[in-house]
Amino acid sequence: MAKLTMVQAINLALKEEMTKDEQVIVLGQDVGVDGGVFRVTEGLIEQFGSERVIDTPLAESAIIGAALGMAIAGMKPVAEMQFSGFSYFMLPELECNVGRFRVRTRGMFSAPLVVRMPNGGGVKALEHHSENKEAYYAHTPGVKTVIPSSPRNARALLVAAIRDPDPVVFMEPTRLYRAFREDVPEEEDIMELSKARIVREGTEITVISWGAQLHDTIKAVDEIQSEKDVSVEIIDLLTIYPMDVETIVNSIEKTGRCVIVQEAQKTLGMASEIIAVINDNALLSLEAPIKRVTGYDLPPPTFGREHMYIPSHGKIKRAIIETLEF
Repeated sequence: MAKLTMVQAINLALKEEMTKDEQVIVLGQDVGVDGGVFRVTEGLIEQFGSERVIDTPLAESAIIGAALGMAIAGMKPVAEMQFSGFSYFMLPELECNVGRFRVRTRGMFSAPLVVRMPNGGGVKALEHHSENKEAYYAHTPGVKTVIPSSPRNARALLVAAIRDPDPVVFMEPTRLYRAFREDVPEEEDIMELSKARIVREGTEITVISWGAQLHDTIKAVDEIQSEKDVSVEIIDLLTIYPMDVETIVNSIEKTGRCVIVQEAQKTLGMASEIIAVINDNALLSLEAPIKRVTGYDLPPPTFGREHMYIPSHGKIKRAIIETLEF
């Protein structure tokens, strides 16, 4: 196995799928000659040529529109939005056409495309470069929304997304791009979409997170367990829509307590939806109110104040302790 960063693992997934299937096309701003703003697509244009690695104008709506046309024509486009904060310009096309195409054609056609984008804060970027609008995409019918949490599952989930017959929004946590390395198999590795991962099994409380916040969650749990004997189950959601309801419900029925951690702002976020799912399916198993640990209902701040916006492991730790002591 090779130890890869998330950037390298995603690059590997793209290379593998482009090698196996000539219909896989990469397009987006600066993805070719420059290899992408974070160098995720570095080396692809040299290997596959400019007809399959396409530098586009700075026009997000045109990128997604072109990707939809390619998908309808039988290709498998992987479109990159340079930052999630600029992806808003593609929303009309995604909502009005991409997500509806299978229903509109009564199942005769689908739109097998992937939209990749750096997502979230933690890298001290400028305004619109640290947005986390995962709920926008999870709220779009007909579109799957995936957020990996490590190099290995980023590679395996991207392969699954490219092979999926329907559109997938693939949101890559920016602060995990080069945060650490992980063993990534040399052989083919693919994970099932819409399936959560139990990172750590426990019996007293369930903590649910995804993306970059998973690692703050693990750090908080490690600190708690170094101080007291408590059994914590940690779930990495991975696909936020459609989410793995079965894994969540089974865990709550076992532990009776729950904390949900998201980087995005609080109101109408994914944590709210997870609480609704638990209330619908496992309300009588709860022994304490569910706590949410989230960002604030504000635009993400820049530079020095960013760390005050993103939920810290200390804030997560307090929420877990309070729920355990309820």
